[in-house]
Amino acid sequence: MPPTTTTHPSIAQDIPAIELRPVSIPSLQACATHANPDPIHAAPASPSPSHLNDSDPPLNAISAEEPTTPLTRSVKLKLISACFSFFVAGVNDGSLGPLIPYILRAYGISTGFVTVVYGTTFLGWLLAAVANSYLAIHLPFGSILLLGATLQLLAQALRFWTPPFGLYASTFFVVALGQALQDSHLNTFVTTVKGAHRWLGFVHAMYMLGNLVAPFVATPIAAGGDETRNSRWGLFYLFPLGMGVLNVVLVLVAFRDSVPWKRAGQTTSQGTGATDERSGKNKIAIKEMKDTLRLPAVWLLSLFYFFYLGASFTAGGWVVEYLVQVRNGSLASVGYIPAGVAGGSFLGRLLLAEPTFRLGERRMLLLYCVLALTLQLVFWLVPSIIASAVALSFMGFFLGPLFATGISVGSKLFPQKIQPAALGFVFVLAQAGAAIFPAVTGLIASRAGVGVLQPILVGLLVIMGISWMLVPKVPARSE
Repeated sequence: MPPTTTTHPSIAQDIPAIELRPVSIPSLQACATHANPDPIHAAPASPSPSHLNDSDPPLNAISAEEPTTPLTRSVKLKLISACFSFFVAGVNDGSLGPLIPYILRAYGISTGFVTVVYGTTFLGWLLAAVANSYLAIHLPFGSILLLGATLQLLAQALRFWTPPFGLYASTFFVVALGQALQDSHLNTFVTTVKGAHRWLGFVHAMYMLGNLVAPFVATPIAAGGDETRNSRWGLFYLFPLGMGVLNVVLVLVAFRDSVPWKRAGQTTSQGTGATDERSGKNKIAIKEMKDTLRLPAVWLLSLFYFFYLGASFTAGGWVVEYLVQVRNGSLASVGYIPAGVAGGSFLGRLLLAEPTFRLGERRMLLLYCVLALTLQLVFWLVPSIIASAVALSFMGFFLGPLFATGISVGSKLFPQKIQPAALGFVFVLAQAGAAIFPAVTGLIASRAGVGVLQPILVGLLVIMGISWMLVPKVPARSE
């Protein structure tokens, strides 16, 4: 679950003298207009749009320097909340693959209907990209996090009683919207902490830990019943429901300094000046988006992420059904195999981050792509469930560091002024790949059988490697 990022001034309550390093789509940048609710730790006021011109750096320009925010007790608590948020998102996303066979049989639907789930997920992320600008203007940082956590909790509450398929599919829209709001803003907070690259790696590893845990919870619960409409698979969602409650509580405790229940008098006190400022910032965001779309490196890196997330989500979503239908595996046993993939990716994000950085990000990612393709061919050509499980786990290990490393390369490729807009655009297209390719696989499988998974994965991995070769080399930064 790869999130976009945005920026918010209330983060600055624990970091009074540092420059933030946000990663966001441009429409989210208007959130920088919020007043800090704590006057003691208030951040410097942003200049009025009337004082801005094209030569000025953006209000939330990314710093080329390493963040130096110390790990105070408050910051540590917020990091714990961020880690748990990504863990909850990982549990949600990691459970779909093991549950798909039960969903198909319980609702009596073909694999083509699963495309609805992936489609609604993408729509949730897309709406978040559009709505974030409005929310960032009218809500403080912590309140946006609380809204995201609450939406995820609501989605899980609608699932555990096995609702009609239409309602069940719509919950993926709600949970994706909540994840996009919460995870994107938390990414920005983590980038302000000293040693941010390590903390980002750890936070995203927590997402994969959730992917690892989910199959071990979902599979035994689902396998405990029959495969009819009365199957127990829906009871799995009581687990993420409980996690969702804790997620909300952690947000309320960790970010209580930016979750005011009422912001009385803000609009009347700012009046026309506030309206003019918002209008000016919206114009800046539009200009940055135009500059972003003119940059070839943005499109080339977006292409890499499009196929990378497409391959990852396609494999994770359809591997269990493939092993059941093609390899004649036991549904109760092969349901655990996605956990091996997630476990490999979890270890890859923890163990390969430093070697990748030291040995050269460009060459190491190309090596990982080649190794992943080799392991995919083993999965396809060796008709053994054990061999498949081992190959998939190692494939997850080598694909694990690709996400964070791509972010690192992108931050060096894009001019500092448009980095938030550029990286945000990259992540929107990445989510499109994560939704489109699993959906297309389901449509093709409904006619040709789920065996089409193998050539589709090979093709995606090959194109992913080629697209990485097309990404420009990182130039020397003079900023």
